[in-house]
Amino acid sequence: MIFSLAQKTALVTGASSGLGRHFSRVLARAGARVALAARRLDLLQQLKAEIEADGGKAAAVAMDVTDARSVASGFAAAEAALGPIAILINNAGIPSGAFFLEMSEKEWRDVMSVNVDGVFRVGQEGARRMVAHGGGGSIIIIASMLSFGVSKSLSAYAASKAAVASLTRSMALELARDKIRVNALAPGYVDTALNEAFLAGAAGQRLIARVPMRRAGKLEELDGPLLLLASDAGAYMTGSIVVVDGGHLLTIG
Repeated sequence: MIFSLAQKTALVTGASSGLGRHFSRVLARAGARVALAARRLDLLQQLKAEIEADGGKAAAVAMDVTDARSVASGFAAAEAALGPIAILINNAGIPSGAFFLEMSEKEWRDVMSVNVDGVFRVGQEGARRMVAHGGGGSIIIIASMLSFGVSKSLSAYAASKAAVASLTRSMALELARDKIRVNALAPGYVDTALNEAFLAGAAGQRLIARVPMRRAGKLEELDGPLLLLASDAGAYMTGSIVVVDGGHLLTIG
């Protein structure tokens, strides 16, 4: 099947919760061996057990994307357990909800350290290994609809996601000759455990009212776009940023 990931190894950063956890299960169901990377090994072991109970294969590896040595050792452990990485989901990120005038420099640097520097660090390590193995691969960076628009109190987050959208294109241009495709998935507001309370509240409902489809997204509505970019179904796609936001981006500047 064109969307099959059988015989391929994927690594997912930020796999202990949220989108990363969900993406790990989607890749495993598509046949990939999945390296689950994050700082919380206890949570990764739980996810590993769930994937294996469903008939998949996974490995839990400790990785702090703000530490280059941790990133390198995490990739080494993943490849030792599951084989060369052919698919990289560069997902680890943190939110920020401070208004610009109230934001501390520490909060700004924390967001950039994970959302930009971490994506660069993981992407570079993954790409170097793909080049060394000679088989090419697919790198998928998790961006956001805020890569292209802005919203109050989200200046640091939006700036970080705009940066990774640009990085996606730069990486795609340089790595195409090595048979490495680099694309990004840019979700809008998706209903997860992290934002469930916000979306149910008054502010969240006002936000949803501005979405042309008049609802938040569901996690499973990201599955098709993810598998398109990860599999041979997207073999001629690189430098693309796939927005999945119910049309929300059409309403913001």
